Parts: sequence; C-alpha cells; structure tokens
Amino acid sequence: MGSYGKLVRDQIPEIITAEGREPITYIASRDEYHRRLREKLTEEVAEFLSADDAAALGELADVLEVVHALAMSLGIDSVALEELRQAKERERGGFTRRIVWTGNR
Repeated sequence: MGSYGKLVRDQIPEIITAEGREPITYIASRDEYHRRLREKLTEEVAEFLSADDAAALGELADVLEVVHALAMSLGIDSVALEELRQAKERERGGFTRRIVWTGNR
C-alpha cells in the first residue's frame, strides 16, 4: 500500500458507509495524489497482468481510469490525451501488426 493508506476510487467511502462501516479517509495533497496515482498505476497493471482472460477487461478498464486521472493531474484532459495517442500512432504506428524486433544487421 505504499505509505499509510491507499488511493481509492471516489465513491468507495460511500460504498463502505452503505455497508454499515465507517471509512477513515483524508484528501491527499497534489504531490501525494500524483505519487499515489503512479503507485496505483503499478498496482492496476500488476492486477491486469495476473488476471485471467475473464477478468482482464475489468482490470484493463481500471488501468485506463488511472491513466486518465494521471493525465488530468498533469493538466491534460482525456481528449487531448487521445489526440496525442493518435498523433503518435500516425507517426510511429500502433501495436496491431504484432511486430517483434530482434535487432539489426
């Protein structure tokens, strides 16, 4: 969990309360929030990598949610992030052709 606590989705405290428990939370500073988002990305990627095919899409959605939050924390909205992704795809391609590079001759 990194240092004390862990970053959770915005509605988790309400879900915990609805279950009859009392969540203990605080609001992270900007710097802590950015650091914890990076930690969360590592956590979600690890969960995706260890998931079976049935759970993989849900885990991938969690990765994407963290990526969007990270972009926003850097001042880039989802539309601008997608435009950047598309520009890189136009310039260098995507990963759809399954090409594996093994070196040069």
